[in-house]
Amino acid sequence: MNTPATLSHYIDGQRVSSHSERYGEVYNPATGQVQSLVPFADAAEVKQAVQSAAAALPAWAAKPPAQRARVLFNFRALLLQHMDELAALLSSEHGKTLADAKGSLTRGLEVVEFACGIPQLLKGEYSDSVATQVDSYNLRQPVGVCVGITPFNFPAMVPLWMFPVALACGNTFVLKPSEKVPSLSLRLAELLTEAGLPDGVLNVINGDKVAVDALLADPDVAAVSFVGSTPVGEAIYQTGCAHGKRVQALCGAKNHLVVMPDADLNQTVDAVMGAAYGSAGERCMAISVVVAVGDETADALLAELMPKIKALKIAPYTDPDAEMGPLITPQHLAKVRNYVESGIKEGAQLVVDGREVQVAGHEQGFFLGGCLFDRVTPEMQIYKEEIFGPVLCVLRVENYQQAIDLVNSHEFGNGAAIFTRDGDCARAFTHHAKIGMVGVNVPIPVPVAYHSFGGWKRSLFGDHYMHGMEGVRFYTRLKTVTARWPSGIREGAQFHFKSGSEH
Repeated sequence: MNTPATLSHYIDGQRVSSHSERYGEVYNPATGQVQSLVPFADAAEVKQAVQSAAAALPAWAAKPPAQRARVLFNFRALLLQHMDELAALLSSEHGKTLADAKGSLTRGLEVVEFACGIPQLLKGEYSDSVATQVDSYNLRQPVGVCVGITPFNFPAMVPLWMFPVALACGNTFVLKPSEKVPSLSLRLAELLTEAGLPDGVLNVINGDKVAVDALLADPDVAAVSFVGSTPVGEAIYQTGCAHGKRVQALCGAKNHLVVMPDADLNQTVDAVMGAAYGSAGERCMAISVVVAVGDETADALLAELMPKIKALKIAPYTDPDAEMGPLITPQHLAKVRNYVESGIKEGAQLVVDGREVQVAGHEQGFFLGGCLFDRVTPEMQIYKEEIFGPVLCVLRVENYQQAIDLVNSHEFGNGAAIFTRDGDCARAFTHHAKIGMVGVNVPIPVPVAYHSFGGWKRSLFGDHYMHGMEGVRFYTRLKTVTARWPSGIREGAQFHFKSGSEH
């Protein structure tokens, strides 16, 4: 058995060995073996990373936006050049298929491409002569040192939603990736240095709650971006705000897909399969609930879904035909299995049971087959909570109104979709769903990079979504300047606030 490698941090443009005595285990989920150890930074190491970012901030913020964008253009080229390497590294720690890994990298790459054009969005507005010989204009300036705290399910895409936008806006950045999947972030930092990013502008610190708490309390940190579970996100939002920081926390989800009786059945089945079981359900935009309008709709849908779920090709990422890989850790596998058992105890009908799946040659891997529950009710735990695994719940309702009521009454509001041929029904759903991202005959309505990603209700804490113009707003402060230059005009002292109409 190979000795696990020991990973590092990335500070001031290079990998830095940790002096920590606490380490976490990083698995290969397909084999069940520990392949590396990740150091859990202490407060001193966190401070070192933040100070590096703070020291690099003045020079980076002062660079013309076009020069900052040029570094990101170089970074984009390196991402494309190293795509196969990055996908294999991602899959080896997360377990997702290579196709899924490359797809998530491409989604992150699109945000890099958007960030390359951010100089256009940093242009201010100018108003001539708002009063006699007085002009007013505004600027968008960097926030300062920004922090990203990212989840295990998208080791490349979510960090790439954050730091390219922050850097393009003139900020420096400290990235704290999930301790379950640390290697990809370290490699991205190396590629950014190769692309010409000055030392200290992006630092990567590995760790757990100790590192997070230190980042949230550090007075040099101005803004925090988080993606992860709702309990953790809410705590980060409250703690960060209490320390005077700008915080965006994108959190949990329970995404519904409403199937109307007139929906194209073949299209719907294909959409549900990919959206529910892609990435083994470990994504915040996964479809985990199907709301079938009418028993006939539900019966037809299940008749098509059941054989397809049973036929899923479940294999390690090294198998080019793999459709679904393992879950991330043995602890998460046990958690998802517990949800399945909870659903059975509460009376849901487990019509496809994936718990006995075995992958030949990978018996120690963290594999779970696709699971499908029918006749789930809103009171059940498997409906109320985010499972984050390959478990799909089907709820049956009598009409559209009951379906929209279900969607709107859930505590989460990340994404939802409706499948129908009826334009009137679709328009009503898009307008009335209390959801941040809505799809019409699109199961996972993740916006493209130049739009913005975010949910409603307890799926988001903070005022700004991620990437797109909302990302630019989050990573900049608006400053308005009102100016008059001497022109020989004397009006005398004014003791009241004058409007432009008075001049």
